[in-house]
Amino acid sequence: MESITPHSESEQARTRLPTIAAMPTSPSSSAQKARQALADRLRDLRLDAGLTARALSQGAGWHEAKTSRIEHGQQAPSPTDLRTWSEACGVPHLTPDLIAELRAVDSMWLDWQRAERTGLRQLTASVRDLYEGTRLLRSYSPKMIPGLLQTAEYTTAVYNSLRDRRGLIDDVEPAVAERMARQHILYEGDHRFAFVIEQSVLRYRIGGPEILAGQLRHLALVMRLPSVSLSIIPDEADRSGQWLVEDFTMFDTTQVSVELVSGLLTITQPREIAMYVRVFTRLAELAVTGARAREVIDGELADLS
Repeated sequence: MESITPHSESEQARTRLPTIAAMPTSPSSSAQKARQALADRLRDLRLDAGLTARALSQGAGWHEAKTSRIEHGQQAPSPTDLRTWSEACGVPHLTPDLIAELRAVDSMWLDWQRAERTGLRQLTASVRDLYEGTRLLRSYSPKMIPGLLQTAEYTTAVYNSLRDRRGLIDDVEPAVAERMARQHILYEGDHRFAFVIEQSVLRYRIGGPEILAGQLRHLALVMRLPSVSLSIIPDEADRSGQWLVEDFTMFDTTQVSVELVSGLLTITQPREIAMYVRVFTRLAELAVTGARAREVIDGELADLS
């Protein structure tokens, strides 16, 4: 990335700078706005302290261009940078708050390599409170059975595949136990669940035909729960009004988690959440439910036998 040089640059600033890591990017305006909000807050702290960018940089002991990059949202400050910044501005008591904000921004985009570096069990456990605190969960899946509806055997096959393909530590057994324990919310508390899946999901042989058959039988049972609404988009559905989209889960109307090839995107901007609500509604309109959905499952089971 090209360096951004302050208007009142010194001779030192005109020299070639070492490459500095850019601020992590994601395809969401939620993450972009959050990053810029932190950058704007840091700039406001500098201005409130009556400091120029050059003065802050000199006090911090780094190049003036670094200050510019941080304030333009093009370089992520480290916790140490935030501590130095707040001390230079005479507000060291704000350091914990700034670091918490940085972590919140950072969590909006989480690449799989980073998310899974401590194992699948910890990753699975990290969202337990989110699931347990959600009253209305809506989920669309074009790829596999949603986690809350999976059997232990199906989840084991999924996690074994992830472990082998990504070279993860072998904690599949406790990770599966954690995901199964999460399913208590299907049966307890004031929770409602709306799942929309593509019919093709019922044919993806994750773990082989026997595991898939057991999964389909379980799906036919769990869809009868009063808290669960399962909708299946048939293969023959007219997709003119709504194409396939990425796998996503909506937690009430406050957060959407989107699974992409490269990582997990967390959306919190109301405008973007509203877009996912509209897409989910259109997808649900293409789907069959109740007895018709059960017929689709039974037909896929018959094809397996």
